[in-house]
Amino acid sequence: MAVLIVLLIGAITFAAWYVRQHFNYWKRRGIPHDEPKIPFGNTSELMKTIQLSEIMKRTYNKYKNKTDGPFVGFYMYFKRMVVVTDIDFVKTVLIREFEKFHDRGVFHNERDDPLSANLVNIDGQKWKSLRQKLTPTFTSGKMKSMFPTILTVGDDLIRVFDQTASASGDSMEITHLLARFTADVIGSCAFGLDCHSLSDPKAEFVQMGTAAITERRYGKSMDLLLFGAPKLAAKLRMKATVQKVEDFYMNIIQDTVDYRVKNNVKRNDFMDMLIEMKLKYDNGDKENGLTFNEIAAQAFIFFLAGFETSSTTMGFALYELASNQDIQDKLRIEIDTVLKNHNGKLDYDSMRDMTYLEKVIDETMRKRPVVGHLIRVATQAYEHTNPKYNIEKGTGIIIPTLAIQHDPEFYPEPEKFIPERFDEDQVQQRPACTFLPFGDGPRNCIGLRFGRMQVIVGMALLVHNFKFELHPTKTVVPLEYRIDDILMSSKGGIHLKVSRVGKL
Repeated sequence: MAVLIVLLIGAITFAAWYVRQHFNYWKRRGIPHDEPKIPFGNTSELMKTIQLSEIMKRTYNKYKNKTDGPFVGFYMYFKRMVVVTDIDFVKTVLIREFEKFHDRGVFHNERDDPLSANLVNIDGQKWKSLRQKLTPTFTSGKMKSMFPTILTVGDDLIRVFDQTASASGDSMEITHLLARFTADVIGSCAFGLDCHSLSDPKAEFVQMGTAAITERRYGKSMDLLLFGAPKLAAKLRMKATVQKVEDFYMNIIQDTVDYRVKNNVKRNDFMDMLIEMKLKYDNGDKENGLTFNEIAAQAFIFFLAGFETSSTTMGFALYELASNQDIQDKLRIEIDTVLKNHNGKLDYDSMRDMTYLEKVIDETMRKRPVVGHLIRVATQAYEHTNPKYNIEKGTGIIIPTLAIQHDPEFYPEPEKFIPERFDEDQVQQRPACTFLPFGDGPRNCIGLRFGRMQVIVGMALLVHNFKFELHPTKTVVPLEYRIDDILMSSKGGIHLKVSRVGKL
């Protein structure tokens, strides 16, 4: 018994020493950092009082130009990381020395949680191979072929918006409607299905998409392991995807694949291209093909990434237009003029003529990026000109997108909404990697063309048909963000006054 007590005391003593050593890493290195709190590191406030990207913004603002290196130390739970404070080093990580920082280091478990093993999450050679296979799916030609599908759903959006605005009286909550729009668009393009989300607010596609983002399989407490030690979590055969979400999407994708193959259905959409890769694999071409689980994971992330980010961006854009009526009026004049020049028709070519609309969207993503930070992992040791700032293999790299895009050095008066920041001459004057809503470099967002296209179509139709204003009592000013979401999203939705101005 005495021996067991001694061993237990020894184990506890060693564990305490190890934890202290771990959380003293940046102190020993002489790297500036905020004092960590065990076991949360520098994220003890996370999901309690502040959103994650705002923690990164606060850290960036505190230390930028106050250190002799390009980053400061940070602990995300037990995970040793750095927050980049130098824009040139952002370029080093994302582009210049990408081969040393190509992994994201987030949880994925291909064996037990197949939907987690998607292009966003996987690393190393598997990511590189999959990216090469999927890149042809997102060419401008492919986007053009999907445009009519988006436009059809856009017509439904205007009809439902009109009905909802009429029934809601003097204000309406817009974010849920916009999520239903993007669910129908991506459901059609990714799965070839009419999801009926716009006509049915309780449609499963929206419910499951929301559940995939907001619900947790084990509860918030297990985030400590999933986010802090993702490799260990995978070895323990943990899963991040909620079971009902996994069952829903796996069944939908299986049924879609079986039906199309059996009936030789071709729709020239994202699912068609995935099925072609599955057939290659089934016929022995494993180098160029994909397994069923692999195509399911890609269809899932295509839906999830586009569903939340695009609808949230549209909501933020309409909020800014309601707050800046002069900009909204200028934008509506452009949209109306372009449509008039194209015989009243919104198509792929007329969309490309809406240059001010693109600037409005870019400024929205600058001021309110849905993905407020990027994470990379050092896949090999990095040597800095100042050895103090060398980076060991395995160290996490946080690029604080929200902070960079609110840095007055790059964007004077960053809290103001100024679409002209994206005039060509102003864009050329800014350093590279100061606008990162889609990331940058070889691991940027593969679906950025599609995401932009559905946002442009939705915004063009909405601003052409409706006027948006702040409600004196129901619109929250300034806009507040949810603190329990990894993405930047509005707390309590966005309530605006909506009125008809014309017809397409």
